Amino acid sequence: MNGASPRTIAVTGAAGMLGSHLTARLLADGHHVHGLDIREYGSDPHERLEWSVADVRDDAAIGAALARTKPDVVIHTAAALPSYPREQIRSIIVDGARGVFGAAAALGTERIVHVSSTAVYGLPSVVPTTEEYPREPTDDYSRAKADAEVVAEEFRAKGHCVSILRPKTFLGPGRMGLFAMLFEWAEEGRNFPVLGSGNVLTQMLAVEDLVDGVLAAVHAEPEAANDTYNLAATRFGTVREQFQAILDAAGHGRRVVSVPAAPAVALLGALQRAGLSPVYGRLLHKLRGDSYVSVERAATGLGFSPRYSTRDALLRSYEWWRGTDTKSATSGNTSQQPWRQGVLAAAKVFF
Repeated sequence: MNGASPRTIAVTGAAGMLGSHLTARLLADGHHVHGLDIREYGSDPHERLEWSVADVRDDAAIGAALARTKPDVVIHTAAALPSYPREQIRSIIVDGARGVFGAAAALGTERIVHVSSTAVYGLPSVVPTTEEYPREPTDDYSRAKADAEVVAEEFRAKGHCVSILRPKTFLGPGRMGLFAMLFEWAEEGRNFPVLGSGNVLTQMLAVEDLVDGVLAAVHAEPEAANDTYNLAATRFGTVREQFQAILDAAGHGRRVVSVPAAPAVALLGALQRAGLSPVYGRLLHKLRGDSYVSVERAATGLGFSPRYSTRDALLRSYEWWRGTDTKSATSGNTSQQPWRQGVLAAAKVFF
């Protein structure tokens, strides 16, 4: 428990990658956990775990579920993926946040921890990007994430303690999504393409470090918790270096290879708009320029000190992927499933 008294903590999106890691950690730390998700609980029951099947867009269901356990803290992790249809992205992320925060506030919940994203910065022109950088969303997903933060700030302005956490892309055991494409190509002994030189700095975050950051916000003094924080690895390198680490781990002697950036971006953008590729526009642009944030505020306010580098997090995800029997392509409705590669699967023959 690290000196913290047991509490009742509700986690939305508890069956997701982050939610499941959080739930396991909270139970290990001695807390009572109320998991809420649209999916059933998939593991052995735990005496300190209550589970509710509920959609965050269903205000009545969420309100009734939270009223049963009256949590001290609500951690809101439920979200949509960038690949979801526009209307679902907005309803899940924005309407879901408003409903969850409203239900928590009505019960007098002492603290809300909202897991947002550095996507709210859009494509920032300043690195390292600090929390003072304006929200400049560029697509449906980042606009929804930005608007959900506005909802969180509305509740903060009403006197509620609301932590807003902005993690970089997080990964680790349980994460597939688009990373499954890199892992699959590496395992098959193929080279892997990057846009341009690949010598741009990119920063991610191990899910274990994100869990540490969330728990730091749960246990922080109110004045520290009631703030907005970036969370990311403090050790990171270039796209080329970090992707090469996966190819090296695969052991086939393959290399990261450069492809001309401008034509590739134009082609991938057209394929994505046609529904033939899962690679979305903001990701393409992030891979063409340095993308990293400052975590100094989190270090000072929350004592955040990540244990893993971005390279570590990638390699841990890959090693987990190698040992799983769920590698085959699926709908990609969650980050725990590999996304369909579309026409990119056919491009493997060239690498």
